[in-house]
Amino acid sequence: MNDKQNIFSGIQSSGFLTLGNYLGALRNWAKLQHDYNCIFCVVDMHSITVRQNPAALRQRTLEILKLYMASGIDGDENTIFIQSHVSAHAELAWVLGCYSYMGELSRMTQFKEKSGNQHENINSGLFTYPILMASDILLYNTDLVPVGGDQKQHLEITRDIAQRFNSIYGNVFKIPAPYIGKVGARIMSLSDPTKKMSKSDENVNGYIALLDDADTVMRKFKRAVTDSENEIVFREGKDGINNLLNIYSAVTDETIKQTEQKFEGKGYGEFKTAVGEAVVECLRPVWAKYRELSENIDYVEEVYKQGAEKASHLAERTLKKVYKKIGFIPAR
Repeated sequence: MNDKQNIFSGIQSSGFLTLGNYLGALRNWAKLQHDYNCIFCVVDMHSITVRQNPAALRQRTLEILKLYMASGIDGDENTIFIQSHVSAHAELAWVLGCYSYMGELSRMTQFKEKSGNQHENINSGLFTYPILMASDILLYNTDLVPVGGDQKQHLEITRDIAQRFNSIYGNVFKIPAPYIGKVGARIMSLSDPTKKMSKSDENVNGYIALLDDADTVMRKFKRAVTDSENEIVFREGKDGINNLLNIYSAVTDETIKQTEQKFEGKGYGEFKTAVGEAVVECLRPVWAKYRELSENIDYVEEVYKQGAEKASHLAERTLKKVYKKIGFIPAR
């Protein structure tokens, strides 16, 4: 590593990625890679808190890794790997679990929500999920973690666990901070714009999957929910139009005000078509690169294997330091 700060982030491989994932995470990660040491992980171990079809999990893991690279993240310049390929994640998670408290874990909002949605499978992994996430972050001397609003609580408990451990054993872990970059648009469902765009939306017209084809993208935007007015302005109570304005602004880099002026006096139908076309043009390079990577799977395998080697080297240094501090006898 050099004197640049370290950034760590990852996405679960439990499903497909959406336009919201691209605009809120992947595109922004690509902008960070020249200024930071970036470590990007496909967190497949986190995915199994929900029962997965093994073949589908393998497919999704590779799909997401290819989408990292198709979104502009350089596989040679960054450390890109699959979480389960670095055993230190699970090993450190066990140690950190012994320095985490039942009370703080039970207060995690995500645990409450997920356990409420999967009554038949409230497993201990769902409960200890934040400990594995803390391990992911702390293994790499992470300075900064890009976080959305739904992940702030996980970073807070990571910091709490690290500070607790440091208070006992000295300066072992670097205390990570949230990465506060340019605030991106919060992308909402096209069918219910009061809710965040999500792969779990039961209405397939509510989300744009990152690998949807151009015709599907256009069809979904033409069906997007708006309102009974016909004025293209950003205003409270116009959730559907506000969402479309946010999306158009995000993919064109125009301001909301510029977009309002451009479409002044135009109808909703024309505006929805324009948003769809802008999204298609934004995603064309991603689709093209993804196809190229899919035809060169040997290179993709080389990237994630080399990434795992680099990640393992960094992670083992941290794990050995932790083991020494708590009194484990070195294996070698």
